[in-house]
Amino acid sequence: MWIDYDKEADVLYLSFRKPQRATKTIETDDVLIRKDRNRIGITILNASSR
Repeated sequence: MWIDYDKEADVLYLSFRKPQRATKTIETDDVLIRKDRNRIGITILNASSR
């Protein structure tokens, strides 16, 4: 698992495998779920307020 936080943009990136391009993105509130055949990562916007 890879975790990265961009303090300036206040975005938290979680990748379950080596970061790669997703074929589909599902957005709910400030959470983006990146997928190909499986879930490959989650991006949390406004992370410090959660």
